[in-house]
Amino acid sequence: MSYFLYVRKSTDVEDKQVLSIEAQLVELRALARENNLEIAAEFVEKQSAKMPGRPIFNDMMLRIQRGDARGVVCWKLDRLARNPVDGGQISWFLQNGTITHIQTHDRAYYSADNVLMMSVEFGMANQYVRDLSVNTARGLRQKAREGIYPGQAPLGYLNDSRTKTIAVDRKKSKIVRAAFELYAQNGSRLEDVSRFLFENGIATKATKRWQNGGLRPLKKDQAKLILTNSFYYGHFRYAGEMYEGKHTPIIAKELFDKVQRVLALRGRAQKLKKSPQALCGLLKCAECGCSITAEVQTKKSGRSYVYYRCTKKRGACSQPFVREEALDTQLSALLSRFLLPRYWAEELGRMATKDAADASQTATASVQVMRAKIADLDGKIARLTDLFVEQDIERDEYLSRKRSLMSEKKSVQERILLLERNAAVWLEPMRAWLKDASLLDEAAKSNDLPSKKATLQKIFGSNLTLHAREARGEPENPWRSVAAATERASETDLVSTLVSIYNAARTPNPCGIRF
Repeated sequence: MSYFLYVRKSTDVEDKQVLSIEAQLVELRALARENNLEIAAEFVEKQSAKMPGRPIFNDMMLRIQRGDARGVVCWKLDRLARNPVDGGQISWFLQNGTITHIQTHDRAYYSADNVLMMSVEFGMANQYVRDLSVNTARGLRQKAREGIYPGQAPLGYLNDSRTKTIAVDRKKSKIVRAAFELYAQNGSRLEDVSRFLFENGIATKATKRWQNGGLRPLKKDQAKLILTNSFYYGHFRYAGEMYEGKHTPIIAKELFDKVQRVLALRGRAQKLKKSPQALCGLLKCAECGCSITAEVQTKKSGRSYVYYRCTKKRGACSQPFVREEALDTQLSALLSRFLLPRYWAEELGRMATKDAADASQTATASVQVMRAKIADLDGKIARLTDLFVEQDIERDEYLSRKRSLMSEKKSVQERILLLERNAAVWLEPMRAWLKDASLLDEAAKSNDLPSKKATLQKIFGSNLTLHAREARGEPENPWRSVAAATERASETDLVSTLVSIYNAARTPNPCGIRF
């Protein structure tokens, strides 16, 4: 009678204590010689048996059905099967005589034997795999709760096999950070980010059309996955839940949030491209609240003019159109209202410099406020977890609220670090504002409409409206204070005027960081 010799070893944890392929072959060949078993063929498989569908095992069973052999030699029964499908097939072949003898290193199985013992062994092998899967998943979740990502490290990081943690890849992490900074400038597409990564050695396997060293740039979706991965600022998602990682962040949360805003903005890029003129998106209709759009009309003389009008998407609207030249003149006049005289700007700059010298005390108080806010957020996360454990809220709601709280906590933590490193963090933005405010006359005289639009959005936000061919708007602080101070400058002394402007620009925001 001929026998098939079958050996198997997978890389799974389940096979950690099992002999290697070479060791199994040596032992089983010696076993066959000792028992005078004729080996017709040897089958070697390197695959887990937890799921049906092993090609080499299936080929062996097909040849057994054809009658090429009547017996099997293997190290143990669990080498043949760890799932009920394959185990049932072997049991059935042994019962109906297709297989008459299975020989392992410690016992023999025959067709006339009681099938109970074989069923128990196959059942134990299957249950072992199932328990192992559950225990492994539980261990990975615990690892995630401890702040260690239980998976393949993303680009820019490395899996440290010695400490079982995630370490920063010193070379690639700098490239990833530069990619975030590049996209945050809102001047690049996802394809540009892929090209940037490719030029710095980050690529995927090539197709025939890419011949540069057998590599090609990442796809657009792959670049987007990198730019939306919270792992880079210190949080990671595992099994649908967000965790706070112990790994070193590559980028700041502020940079990550800026990139997300650019992604959201560029997601609407196709819609924005339909607006033919530079001032579209700046104003709204004062009568119905719809957007102001532009259209080009060509006169009989052949000369074209741009007109701005209400889109009338909410119904009839009585507001008339306005020519671009007239609208440009009005917007320039609006900008001139907020011009900060150079002497005022210089004096405000000196006040800011003096105030910055005493900012450390203010920063300390702000840090205390933000640390209290972090403690409050930790309490909210803990209470939210208790609600989920008690099954008072659904899992989806729990995960959504937890992600929101953790994101807010990370932002506050970064603001604390920013204040601790630089107590006068507000100083540079204020100086930049003083520079912008003192150069508004140049912006007003400029013919660069996109630049003028950007300046107007800084002053008015989304508060500009068009009524009866006239642009109107309520400015935001501190621009509102500049306009008010300019109007009453002749009625009050200069010091009071400057103090009112300075206080408006120096007002702290809700997180304790000043303007």
